[in-house]
Amino acid sequence: MNRELLRSQLERHEGLRLKPYRDTVGKLTIGHGRNLEDVGISREEADFMLDNDIDQVEQYLNTVDEYNELDEVRQTVLANMAFNLGFYGLMAFRKTWAAISRKDYPEAARQMLDSRWARQVGNRAQELAEIMRTGEVKR
Repeated sequence: MNRELLRSQLERHEGLRLKPYRDTVGKLTIGHGRNLEDVGISREEADFMLDNDIDQVEQYLNTVDEYNELDEVRQTVLANMAFNLGFYGLMAFRKTWAAISRKDYPEAARQMLDSRWARQVGNRAQELAEIMRTGEVKR
């Protein structure tokens, strides 16, 4: 088989969609015709996407002075939240950011928990708030 010929044909015939869509038979599809319902993605592809997503979250957060002044454990809390909420969703936690800027981590944790996000994610919020409060990860 001529791989390059096949690739060029598939790129032309399948097209490229960077967001999921329904194909002509209603299957959820992405990319160059990847059938997500029947084929899905591999563990390696999922890990590659996660690494890219982490890089993007970090790139956004590195623009925030308060984030850059934190220890790496608390930075990780905010990166986790940004991954879940999106960068702008995290930035909307104004009282949390105000407490972080004062280095009042117990108050930052309280503000994290006093949110719709905390009610939606449950234990995740409890764990992250405790890490924000103490600066320590319990293993």
